[in-house]
Amino acid sequence: MAIIGAGLVGLTAALYLKQLRPTWRVVVLERGALPSGASTKNAGFACFGSISELIEQEKRGDLLAVVAARWAGLARLRELVGDATLDYQPVGGYELFRHEEATLAAECRDKIDYFNALLAPVISQVRTFRDVSSEAGRYGFGGVGTLLQNEHEGSLDTGRMMRALLARAWAADVPVLTNCAVESIETSANGHRLRLANGAVVEAGQVLLATNAFATELLPELAVTPGRGQVLVTEPLPEVHLTGTFHYDHGYAYFRQLPDHRILLGGGRNLDFGAEETTEAGLTAPVQAYLETLLREVVVPGHQPRIDYRWSGVMGFGPALAPIIDWVRPGVLAAVRCNGMGVALGAGTGWQAAMKLAVG
Repeated sequence: MAIIGAGLVGLTAALYLKQLRPTWRVVVLERGALPSGASTKNAGFACFGSISELIEQEKRGDLLAVVAARWAGLARLRELVGDATLDYQPVGGYELFRHEEATLAAECRDKIDYFNALLAPVISQVRTFRDVSSEAGRYGFGGVGTLLQNEHEGSLDTGRMMRALLARAWAADVPVLTNCAVESIETSANGHRLRLANGAVVEAGQVLLATNAFATELLPELAVTPGRGQVLVTEPLPEVHLTGTFHYDHGYAYFRQLPDHRILLGGGRNLDFGAEETTEAGLTAPVQAYLETLLREVVVPGHQPRIDYRWSGVMGFGPALAPIIDWVRPGVLAAVRCNGMGVALGAGTGWQAAMKLAVG
């Protein structure tokens, strides 16, 4: 059994598959020197949707089922890895609206009761969202008139998550082989031959493709479109105190304060969807300028923090909100397209993939 991709989906699928079929030989193949997809480059948000995001997503249908999958996936991840190891912090999620966005803010505020009632059976809590605009002043944001809270979101340490999953995989006798980019999947009567860029060939009875945004490089028939997310991280700002995870601009911008007091801020792909529809890593001047302006005018007005780090990660999107977890060729299963919610959907997607693989 070969799994292509050592991200959150691939590693959790491997762990669950070894639980279900302990005698199977399972190997994970990763193209990079380290897991190189969005699993290692995300912002560490344990989130399942702000109100403005849910309003837009509901127009695409099946919202309740997708939010339920996100919520269940977060619970599964926390159970599998453990809150202490993840450094999971139930700090809540907040959506900001500037004064000039009063119309959108009012629309979202009017939907609080609706979404609380809709999500109550999923979250098992009467209240998920509340208006906390009266508390906005304590954060020191610039020009923010409305602040809405999702009480059941949180944050986690992506690096610790991935280190734990990699360690768990090796301990479960699942080799994770890096620098093993798969160039093609060849199917024959005896199974599958995976040709690697380094010239090696891996033979497997079944194959799981868990490369998310990069899936169409091997299976072009899949409805997956890449979307690059850019991130910057400031110098430590010990005088700033931002407890929570924060969303802005329909969720296209997001930020939080890290344990060492740095501000992590990402997003901006909505500035030019076409330019960011790429699997290439990289930074662009318009997006970085947008993030820096947002940082200095809204997040920490009055500060001019130094930017110490910048990076990008690539997510997988598609026409449906739900991930693809399906057989796409005989013996080849795809578990991809998390639509920017990989932390929430990853472990659940890995579990579902393992269940399908275990029964063949």
